[in-house]
Amino acid sequence: MKRLLIQIVSRYLGDETPKVVPERPKKKYKKSGLTQDQAHTIRQKIKKAFDEDRLYRNNELGLDDLANHIQHNRYKVSQVINTYFSKNFYSFLNDYRIKEAKYLLENNPQLSVKAIMYEVGFNSKNSFYSSFKKITGLSPNDYRSIVAYEYDVQMA
Repeated sequence: MKRLLIQIVSRYLGDETPKVVPERPKKKYKKSGLTQDQAHTIRQKIKKAFDEDRLYRNNELGLDDLANHIQHNRYKVSQVINTYFSKNFYSFLNDYRIKEAKYLLENNPQLSVKAIMYEVGFNSKNSFYSSFKKITGLSPNDYRSIVAYEYDVQMA
């Protein structure tokens, strides 16, 4: 708001080059009360929930479900994901789902792409394809074809 007012006043007074007021950095979680120890514990529990419990396979998983699973406050869980994994919850979730989908596409050629989509926790073909392409740069079918071709070339 302050920047806007300075620009308006500068134009009104005829100053062609208004002063630029630098924005102050904002501390997003300044008042959250999350300690380093809590953050470390929550981070470990999130990793366990995803790596060992494979919670991401639940197609109805939300931030509240994850927070309940690891028995921590949803706001602190969100803060840890945003801060320590540099992603929002759904980007973090989709990364795990696509990682598993890539593994299944490589190692289970008998499974259809649609079966894999449901297996890793997606409900929608559009959501799966767009997430897969965003992360890998390829469609699931193209990814499977490239992996199969590379395997054939190595075996020859």
